[in-house]
Amino acid sequence: MEIWINPACSKCRSALTLLDAEGADYTVRRYLEDVPTEDEIRDVLTRLGLEPWDITRTRETDAKELGMKAWARDEANRDRWVRALAEHPKLIQRPIITAEDGTAVVARTDEAVRDALSR
Repeated sequence: MEIWINPACSKCRSALTLLDAEGADYTVRRYLEDVPTEDEIRDVLTRLGLEPWDITRTRETDAKELGMKAWARDEANRDRWVRALAEHPKLIQRPIITAEDGTAVVARTDEAVRDALSR
């Protein structure tokens, strides 16, 4: 299991605390430093069952500067969204846990972390 985190994020710290309390075996990826490639983002999206706009922090300054709220949310623009996430990793919703069964969850709540642990 891997967890993508930003150490400055309280939701990420909470997820790590819960994983530790449960004795989980996991790897931490500080995705702002170890930036995911476009292919890694696509893989995580497949595992999540989501689209790139579903995990984009559109209220971030970078998103506003790019005008992402106005971007079309369709298959024709999917690569544009993925590319933006790879070029601006701060826009990726966090934390994301890739579970043992090949799925993933956006682990912003204790329930989501427990869900990842149960997979």
